[in-house]
Amino acid sequence: MTARPYPLSQATARRVWLHAQGLHQPAPFGDGAQATPAAVAHLGYVQIDTINVIERCHHHILYTRIPGYRREHLHQAQTVDRTVFEYWTHALAYVATPQLPYFVRAMKRYWQERHPWFSGATEAEVRRVLSLIRRRGALTIRDIDDTVLMDKEHLWASRKPSKRALQLAFFRGQVTVSRRTGILKTYELMNRHFGWKRLPRAASEREILDYLLDRALRSQGVVSLESICYLAPRRKAPIRRLIQARVRRNELVPVEVEGAGKLEHWARPEALEPLPKDEELVHILSPFDPMVIQRRRVQLLFGYEHRFEAYVPKEKRLFGYFALPVMVGDRIVAAIDLKTDRERQKLLVQHWTWVGTGSRRSLKTRLEDALHHFERFQLAR
Repeated sequence: MTARPYPLSQATARRVWLHAQGLHQPAPFGDGAQATPAAVAHLGYVQIDTINVIERCHHHILYTRIPGYRREHLHQAQTVDRTVFEYWTHALAYVATPQLPYFVRAMKRYWQERHPWFSGATEAEVRRVLSLIRRRGALTIRDIDDTVLMDKEHLWASRKPSKRALQLAFFRGQVTVSRRTGILKTYELMNRHFGWKRLPRAASEREILDYLLDRALRSQGVVSLESICYLAPRRKAPIRRLIQARVRRNELVPVEVEGAGKLEHWARPEALEPLPKDEELVHILSPFDPMVIQRRRVQLLFGYEHRFEAYVPKEKRLFGYFALPVMVGDRIVAAIDLKTDRERQKLLVQHWTWVGTGSRRSLKTRLEDALHHFERFQLAR
């Protein structure tokens, strides 16, 4: 006989998620340089984005969880200590280096499968850029002179064939990004950067499935197939089988989240134990923060539908070009469109939209204080 799912209110599910995301207390990963790789390892990934209206999202996501975060901490982790590396999750992201074996299988696939992104990269061009790096050391795309340029296929493409060759070598695991300065990436031979003779052994598909499930349980608390397999639907069926096996071993509990309808959820038994009282913290979140990147999940648990409107025509925007969700405790109370004026050293509020219910007068002072702290982080160099 199948046990009835454990009933969970939306409010409790939100709190479980906040704890899993490290947003329930001021500095859950500590406050020094070592907090950065600890946060990346716990969250599973920290998304990278080049939009620079305010601070780029990888720095913003870390600042949200590490009040004393400084940009050089990420440089320390990536370039000096090599405890994090860049690779593709559902987007380009920082990942903890011990988790690299779970990506080696994907790297090997790029040797057999040619993605349309790399249609302009020939094997000869890949060999050429690898030879340059081998002889001259780590380099950026600016260090490579292409004698023949190609037409751009889209806005973000490059006219340099060597850029696509570098990107293909990156996805194959032949090179890695050893340093990032703004959007300028320095590429180094993967094995030379880490001091390896060869890439680590590729994790098996079963090990990858375990990794994806455990990553979601650690960083989300309460999970669904959609949240585990975000933008990776082909893995839903084997993940479901893995979940069912863990349920039979009493390692996971089926959960019925209030308002979720037929959408199934699961959690570890310890995640459902009573939680201590939290501080009601204010968080100004990046639109790429792992807390809000899965829009359907946010709408289910917070009753808030976030819109990323940078690519929406101005007349159709509701929240603004680069609106940031603002969380107080376990509620999203506003979306504030911000822009950093670096010349005048100011953080500009372009548009402020209140969402949800509650006393806005009592919240406004707290949000303005959080904005002042956020401004100091934005302008610090």
